[in-house]
Amino acid sequence: MASGFGKIVVGTYVEIKRSDGRIHQAMVTSMNEDNESVTVEWIENGDTKGKEIDLESIFALNPDVAPDEEIAPSPETPPPPTPTSVKVNKIAKNRRTIAPTKNETPSKDNRAIPTRARPPQSQQPEPAPPPPVQQPTQLQTQQQQQNESSLQMISRKEFGQLSRRKSNCVKEVEKLQEKRERRRLQQQELREKRAQEVDTTIPNYEIMYMIRDFRASLDYRPLTTADVIEEHRICVCVRKRPLNKKELTMKDLDVITIPSKDVVMVHEPKQKVDLTRYLENQTFRFDYAFDDCTSNEMVYRFTARPLVETIFERGMATCFAYGQTGSGKTHTMGGDFSGKNQDCSKGIYALAARDVFLMLKKPNYKKLELQVYATFFEIYSGKVFDLLNRKAKLRVLEDGKQQVQVVGLQEKEVKCTEDVLKLIEVGNSCRTSGQTSANAHSSRSHAVFQIILRRKGKMHGKFSLIDLAGNERGADTSSADRQTRLEGAEINKSLLALKECIRALGRNKPHTPFRASKLTQVLRDSFIGENSRTCMIATISPGMTSCENTLNTLRYANRVKELTVDPNQVMEGGRPNIHAVNQLDILDEEWLSISPQRDDLKLLCEQNEEEVSPQLFTFHEAVSQLVEMEEQVLEDHRAVFQESIRWLEDEKVLLEMTEEVDYDVESYATQLEQILEQKIDILTELRDKVKSFRSALQEEEQASKQINPKRPRAL
Repeated sequence: MASGFGKIVVGTYVEIKRSDGRIHQAMVTSMNEDNESVTVEWIENGDTKGKEIDLESIFALNPDVAPDEEIAPSPETPPPPTPTSVKVNKIAKNRRTIAPTKNETPSKDNRAIPTRARPPQSQQPEPAPPPPVQQPTQLQTQQQQQNESSLQMISRKEFGQLSRRKSNCVKEVEKLQEKRERRRLQQQELREKRAQEVDTTIPNYEIMYMIRDFRASLDYRPLTTADVIEEHRICVCVRKRPLNKKELTMKDLDVITIPSKDVVMVHEPKQKVDLTRYLENQTFRFDYAFDDCTSNEMVYRFTARPLVETIFERGMATCFAYGQTGSGKTHTMGGDFSGKNQDCSKGIYALAARDVFLMLKKPNYKKLELQVYATFFEIYSGKVFDLLNRKAKLRVLEDGKQQVQVVGLQEKEVKCTEDVLKLIEVGNSCRTSGQTSANAHSSRSHAVFQIILRRKGKMHGKFSLIDLAGNERGADTSSADRQTRLEGAEINKSLLALKECIRALGRNKPHTPFRASKLTQVLRDSFIGENSRTCMIATISPGMTSCENTLNTLRYANRVKELTVDPNQVMEGGRPNIHAVNQLDILDEEWLSISPQRDDLKLLCEQNEEEVSPQLFTFHEAVSQLVEMEEQVLEDHRAVFQESIRWLEDEKVLLEMTEEVDYDVESYATQLEQILEQKIDILTELRDKVKSFRSALQEEEQASKQINPKRPRAL
């Protein structure tokens, strides 16, 4: 062992190199012959530390303790006698192995000899050795000089060889350590950079950085004008609007990403049980996806423009704008807003009218001598109002051919696009609006603008453009205010019916449940026939505060498109809900048995059991009955009023007869009795209907208190 370890013994102080590059002394505590290494210990900050070092590293820093055979003696110096050489070794060992008694650190004298940075002259302050040992001391000085020169040679030439002699384990540890240090530096730089960029005034800056990092990994390929316009019988697309002034003032976050022409991603913020925040990224796919930089012209190019030719081919086209209030429906359909003023020339209404008049000038359509008419009406709480005739109330009836007729609806003939813009301005100024939690100026009604082509008085084609009511209104069915409940019920029901009618159109079903709502009833001819095409534009708000309503809109639009993907799926809905049917016993049995509207409503709810609970179905039944009874009471009241005028005239004649001297008293009494009996019969009948109507109001209120939807969200 002595030959392999050179002059190293337990207790010797040697120079060692730490992993951070520092060099200091440590004491040898054990020598490991099996792997040619030594264990050293030292004291740092009051704690004893240690490590195992291979001999090559020790000899590289401490050449004076290397074995004698490794240091080649100078050829001019003869080898010293053996006893003297042994004596020198003993002296060297004795001088190196003296351990400090108090401070447990080597003295200055002990540290001076092995240090490679100090010259050999550092031995001069020591006491002179005895004369017999003088010769070995000179020899030792020569050996130290040779050791220094050999150390320089090792550092220049042989240090690479010594490092290559390290074990693979040591090399792997050093590599891992280097990687760890580089990673720490990179993370520190990233933290410092982010600390400079963090805007602490943003309430959700953590979510903002998560979204930013996620978007950095995406490959963006947005929709462009160079993309091909595909033919769809049912087209469903999504449009994202930019953040508005209110959201920018609140420093709301944009949680919607549209990476490609048909994909929409929602970054929904979530929170774990330990309050850690994270993102749940939900992906939806549609026919087209428009980002917040897309203009109305671009949206029209891919959605409504392909439908214009349909109406010239004796077809029916329909384009819906659906979404939360404030998400851009009216902007998309009606045109750009500048404050409260709307530029109607840039909306889909006007763009469609422009293309209609351009198509009329084509030779193959010019010879048909078509005339263009326009109508504009709204559906509010199950009632239809003409926006071009001072909001006159209209009646929706079916004729003997089962064609739906809107009685009293005025059709205005238009000769150019400017005429259409004037009608749109008049209609928008009359439209019903109100306040919701999402918007202070919410559209509470469905606005329907129709462009009708007629040839010699007969309908040739019709293009219906619908700006639907805000879908968050559909969640107001349990409100304390009856008017709000009725609004929410009608919107909820009409959106369900619209979805099922599109479903029936996409699958060519024999029956379309258009009677389930007024909206689908007036659009019946748009869902029936081989040459019918529909487009739905789902508008979404990008703000994090609107995330729930945005997800509801996307789920609804995704459900509509999903229904047309696989025509081999089961066409009919699930089994009837027995509980829902049992709860209908409180309603008028006669109405339930004879009303076709009730049949369509029941079918509608059966096909949407996930969204319509039995209690909500009961509420919709009660509201439908209430609306029908209201119309009947109003009609009877008008009839009684007209009859009352006739009675007054008859009574006036009787009174004039009594002014004569010899009038027939018996004839007077008989006629007056007949008039009173007619009054009593008609008024009694009206009173009974009013009592039934009041009972229906109470039933509707009771049904609204029992609503427990399976999914507490808007459609």
